[in-house]
Amino acid sequence: MTGSGLPLQGVRVVEMTHMVMGPTCGMILAQLGAEVIKVEPPSGDKTRTLGGMGTAFFPLFNRGKRSVVLDLARAEDRETMHRLLATADVFLENFRDGQLEKQGLAADEVRRRHPHLIIAGHKGFLSGPYEHRPALDEVVQMMSGLAAMTGTKDRPQRVGSSANDIMGGMFGAISILAALYQRRDGRTERADIRIGLFENCLFLVAQHMVQYEMTGVKPLSMPEREHAWPIYDIFETAGGQRIFIGVVTEGHWQSFCREFGLVELLDDPALGSTTDRILARGRIIPKVAEVVRRWDATELSAKLDALNICFSPINRPEDLFDDPHVLRPGGLVHNFNADGASFRAPALPIEWNGANFGDGLKVPALGADTAAIRAELDARPTSVGKHAGGRA
Repeated sequence: MTGSGLPLQGVRVVEMTHMVMGPTCGMILAQLGAEVIKVEPPSGDKTRTLGGMGTAFFPLFNRGKRSVVLDLARAEDRETMHRLLATADVFLENFRDGQLEKQGLAADEVRRRHPHLIIAGHKGFLSGPYEHRPALDEVVQMMSGLAAMTGTKDRPQRVGSSANDIMGGMFGAISILAALYQRRDGRTERADIRIGLFENCLFLVAQHMVQYEMTGVKPLSMPEREHAWPIYDIFETAGGQRIFIGVVTEGHWQSFCREFGLVELLDDPALGSTTDRILARGRIIPKVAEVVRRWDATELSAKLDALNICFSPINRPEDLFDDPHVLRPGGLVHNFNADGASFRAPALPIEWNGANFGDGLKVPALGADTAAIRAELDARPTSVGKHAGGRA
């Protein structure tokens, strides 16, 4: 989905961000149609040159943006930055408190000169005792208890993606959309937004916190947890492939046992309720594992699908490029790196009137739009337009 049908067409975002959380916010807004202008230092965003697990950071989270290089150590470039902010609806940043002041963009001055701006700062922590601290995804996973819930008590483990950074960027986008909606009647309400990486992770573990609050029982980590269902496990098939099967309703229990020759479990009066079966997992799971080992993974998957029972192969990320659902029209978008090389990425998990967002986006080369933006600012009147700064 591209062009005039995009919902945020006409919204301008000036972004000074790095790493993942702030760039994710800008990337989402860009895919929804906003013009996102990424302001970079002369050396460029540091993630442009990352390798290893950071290879995808810059292209993935900066697709569809424009790149402007400004050296904020120079007074004239600081003034250019203010002229650019005067044309914008949103200013997006993710620096530690005090860092922008060192670059000549003190928060009180930005607010005084641009009262119309929606300012969204992605930070390590919301206001409070820790607000001065830097944070990383892994740091907040350790602090919040998410790592303890993902691993074990003795071996906490972070989740296998930049989940908090990405979700923090999502909360930034949600907040900005709320601020834009607040202005739907033409009023210019002040919107100073702060998004916390730690608090984002706290939101993720809230279900465990509230469980403890309500029961007084400390929640067990995922590897140590008590199962809530009689069959909710990974099994090995005849060819050595593994499959996850979840039997979670009474109807599923009945159909699973009948279809796979486990009628003796249905006839057992000691297994009459879900609770009975959970308590008897020690003898149920070995029987199920024995049956599953007789089945080819493809045939078993087809059978489970026909029974409407939850199942999944145990995939790795590279396997998803062969998954028929991922490969459906619109499931993957084709984008282009700054060097022109194409790459595929999952579309935003949204369908809008049956269409997907983000196909054909380009990753900007460093400073690719500097000259064009400067020329636009030089040609723009200083006192007319949508904002006091003169956006038309």
